[in-house]
Amino acid sequence: MAAPIDTVLFDLDDTLCRYRRSAADVLEIAFERAGVGSVFEPGAYYDRYREYLERATRPVDLHEQCFGDLAVESGYDRADGLAVARAFREERDQRNVEALPGATATVEALAEEYTLGLVTNGLSAMQRQKLEATGLEDAFETTVYAGEDAAPKPDPEPFDLALDELGSVAERTVYVGNSLSADIAGARAAGLASAWLPAETAPVEPEPSPDYVLESLADLRSPPWR
Repeated sequence: MAAPIDTVLFDLDDTLCRYRRSAADVLEIAFERAGVGSVFEPGAYYDRYREYLERATRPVDLHEQCFGDLAVESGYDRADGLAVARAFREERDQRNVEALPGATATVEALAEEYTLGLVTNGLSAMQRQKLEATGLEDAFETTVYAGEDAAPKPDPEPFDLALDELGSVAERTVYVGNSLSADIAGARAAGLASAWLPAETAPVEPEPSPDYVLESLADLRSPPWR
């Protein structure tokens, strides 16, 4: 018989919160706020940033690297790209974040019965702004910023760190996240059960396979592992 769950860990981005506007819309605002004009084409950002993300091995501001390089390649000063990156980050993480429907109520309900923690990929300065914007900054007993405090998900290290800080064990913990490759794979690597919150265009047969599939965060009001 499996041990009963007493700890729930959450992902943050697209699990508990989301951006209101697209990156392209925020980038246009960032150009204006930085006062440097469109120093590169917004479309160039998407492909390039994914390259930086895949190569990242330490906690750095990838937008500053990416936007600085794009500005130079477009004939502008690197300082112009850095100014856009700072404006982009502030606009995106302070003014453009909202909690997903039911996130706050679900977390509050679970806190009455379970020990709660957060394991999120991203720099602490960026992720804290999102937590503050959604009112979730005091909702968790521990928060691990994977990529800064530990290796990024799907490495098991950030999950292990969260469990150590909470005094919990993997066999009694479930991780809730939206990404198969980062969240579900990472939870499996760390020996945790996983609850998947899929996007609208989710695969019929997800791989890796989660232990539980949620239709919405509201499903957690009556946890499927009971």
